[in-house]
Amino acid sequence: MLDQPIAQIKGLRVEFQTKDGPVVGVENVSFEVQAGETLCIVGESGSGKSVSSLSLMRLVEYGGGAIAGGELLFDAGDGAPVDLAKAESDLMRQIRGNQIGMIFQEPMTALNPVFTVGRQLTEGLRIHKGLTKKEAAARAIEILREVRIPEAERRMTQYPHELSGGMRQRVVIAMAMACEPRLLIADEPTTALDVTIQAEILALMDRLKRETGTAVMFITHDMAVVAQMADRVVVMYRGNKVEEGTVHEIFEAPKHDYTKALLAAVPKLGEMRGKDYPEPMKLLGVDQGEIKPIVGSDKVLLDVEHLVTRFPVKGGVLRRTVAQVHAVEDVSFKVYKGQTLSLVGESGCGKSTCGRSILRLVEPNEGSIRFEGRDIRALNQRDLHKARLDMQMIFQDPFASLNPQMQLQDQVAEPMKNYGIASGSELQDRVAALFDRVHLPRSFMRRFPHEMSGGQRQRIAIARALALNPKLIVADEAVSALDVSVQAQVLNLMMELQADLGLSFLFISHDMAVVERVSHQVGVMYLGRLVEIGPRARVFENPAHAYTQALMKAVPIADPKQRKSEKDLNFKPIPSPIHDLSYQPEPSQYIEVEPGHFVLTTDSGY
Repeated sequence: MLDQPIAQIKGLRVEFQTKDGPVVGVENVSFEVQAGETLCIVGESGSGKSVSSLSLMRLVEYGGGAIAGGELLFDAGDGAPVDLAKAESDLMRQIRGNQIGMIFQEPMTALNPVFTVGRQLTEGLRIHKGLTKKEAAARAIEILREVRIPEAERRMTQYPHELSGGMRQRVVIAMAMACEPRLLIADEPTTALDVTIQAEILALMDRLKRETGTAVMFITHDMAVVAQMADRVVVMYRGNKVEEGTVHEIFEAPKHDYTKALLAAVPKLGEMRGKDYPEPMKLLGVDQGEIKPIVGSDKVLLDVEHLVTRFPVKGGVLRRTVAQVHAVEDVSFKVYKGQTLSLVGESGCGKSTCGRSILRLVEPNEGSIRFEGRDIRALNQRDLHKARLDMQMIFQDPFASLNPQMQLQDQVAEPMKNYGIASGSELQDRVAALFDRVHLPRSFMRRFPHEMSGGQRQRIAIARALALNPKLIVADEAVSALDVSVQAQVLNLMMELQADLGLSFLFISHDMAVVERVSHQVGVMYLGRLVEIGPRARVFENPAHAYTQALMKAVPIADPKQRKSEKDLNFKPIPSPIHDLSYQPEPSQYIEVEPGHFVLTTDSGY
């Protein structure tokens, strides 16, 4: 290794101007990155981790920030390091994209929707490397192959919206790597991706780093990703660096209380081994009394049989239905009183459509949905309205499901007003009790959604779902957008409510470690079908379907001693769920591999 680090941040201070005066984004932060190493910067939303990296690119100035102090030294490989904090804009233009590459969190905002993938890839090569149009195109195809994009030549002529999320993120990585930068900054590059695609992208970045000797600054709040990728770790908290060390030091002997709390809040795959029932997580510094497992009952609350939901694909001049998306194909399961059934799988496997079909937010095509013996599909609008008293939903994005112009107390009270359950002072008391229930101070009742953090908004969504005392809550990716410690608190809250009120959950998620923690039963979905279903302990400890096994292998574990290698990952591309109108799928058939544990024998396409 060279003595000279590729990048050094010394005493960085960044301020943002607001109408109430300057706000400090990061204060006195110092760290460095060496050639060929991966430095992970971890912390929760608002801790200043992205601000530090955007300062190095001098992009923080475009977001209303100003570098108020400190040095940003960058070694461009041609002698003395440059202080980027004082660099002219011409020099910054040469360095950005050429010497320092950046991968952003959301690939759709990093790509230009009106230009082809080929045009966006060749632009940097022609500006920075002076290649001709033909040379740049040849190099671009080569890079697309390096990031394992199939049919690279065809992709060059496609637009970003024609690619899947994982493909788009690969294109963004290819763009960042195109000019062989000395430093690659990756800001939450896998947060929005499925487990299998995330595993492939992490392995890809690790391989590119080893082959090119690029230094990598990896920003994330996912401790399992840190364990998989990092050589060294910097922990940020409220704009300050609170700890720094090698990945093994941080995971095995954390010194700062915040780091300890962060690691305690991470659900680790495998830690529920040998336990039959879900248990709340032990959180540092929180007195939870004796933690009891949640047993539930063996009475069936919801019985779904042969559920089929398809969406029409319109085409031609007359906008006729020319094909169908087979979103949910012949799915059957039961949810028991006081228990949680989790549906897991990747984007597009049909798990959310399944949850929405049960509440008839989308209308199923076939099958029966019986809730406490009542046939939900046979109900008219008035009876369905009544039945929804017992069935509520928590959505993935609480900001989109809350009304920005209503005070929180009115949003929690609204379902009770709609159903005429309570009014006047009784309504006020019930709303206050719900705020207590989800551990939010009563002083928040007069606030608006934008004044709350993501985790607090999700608690409001839970309070609103609880307002009608439902028997079943469908939680659709309800914790996937939350920071680790907030996620742990919300999961514990859901389990506490289940134990106290006998609630049943249909829990939809792609996070296997979270599912292992909260579930009694688990169903694994692939391409609209349930490929495996059974008690959580059996599905996790003895996965029988090839897809379930591949999914388990891909999950990063928050322990640097259990890293995955690229050869562990062998995923097949997911086939299209769109079929023409004449297509007749086979019915789903299962064999029972052990008591209550069923595996699909029909060809699932995997």
